[in-house]
Amino acid sequence: MTEPLRWFTSSHSNNGGQCVEVADAQDHILVRDSKDPHGPALAFPASAFAAFIDGIKTGELR
Repeated sequence: MTEPLRWFTSSHSNNGGQCVEVADAQDHILVRDSKDPHGPALAFPASAFAAFIDGIKTGELR
């Protein structure tokens, strides 16, 4: 039996539900619009998503 995905938003997010949600799906990170939870989700390799987050934290990506 497969467990349902656990979607979450950033702990820094407090904008009334208009944000991005993410879920860990084994070796991929899924990203969706919180206003459309039954809509499409984008899938990124976990390593690529980690590099994206690191780029934001270091200021490489603005």
